[in-house]
Amino acid sequence: MMYEYISGTITKITPKYIVIDTRGIGYQIFTPNPYEFKKDEILLVYTYYHVREDEASLYGFKTEEARDMFIKLISVNGIGPKTALAILSASSNIDEIKLAIEKGDAKYIQKFPGIGPKSAQQIILDLRGKIEFNEQISLISDTKIDECIEALVALGYNKKDVSKAVGKVDQSLDQSSIIKQALKVLSKA
Repeated sequence: MMYEYISGTITKITPKYIVIDTRGIGYQIFTPNPYEFKKDEILLVYTYYHVREDEASLYGFKTEEARDMFIKLISVNGIGPKTALAILSASSNIDEIKLAIEKGDAKYIQKFPGIGPKSAQQIILDLRGKIEFNEQISLISDTKIDECIEALVALGYNKKDVSKAVGKVDQSLDQSSIIKQALKVLSKA
């Protein structure tokens, strides 16, 4: 049984969950960032009902995209609902998580609470190629990386070496930071 969404009035906000009153029933809904909601706000929350032997919990999200990412994350071996919530709450943008997975950027994924090198690699292995994301985000990121590579080649470095160096750098950084980090990698080579 799955609840697609719950619509109602927020009656309580705690550090881990919110309570939504719908026709006299208060639903406790765990969410990545409860404080993005406002008490007495009337809204629709997209939900996921998680059942285990010893527990049944309801998780809620402001967007369908966030809920879908949560479901994909908990499908990864070793990633439970609490870790998936931590990933979503620590990220400012779901597209950045998706892009890191698509590009195999384990360093970016490891910055989330509870995610070590093995978990990051498992997330990439299980989800790469299975995530839908905004094409525009992908094109912007590819353009940013291409411009960094062009800038380093213009400094006289070999394109093959530059591509490897840029690949070792956190892709979520701004262009100047990517170039600086790639220069450090190139200087060690």
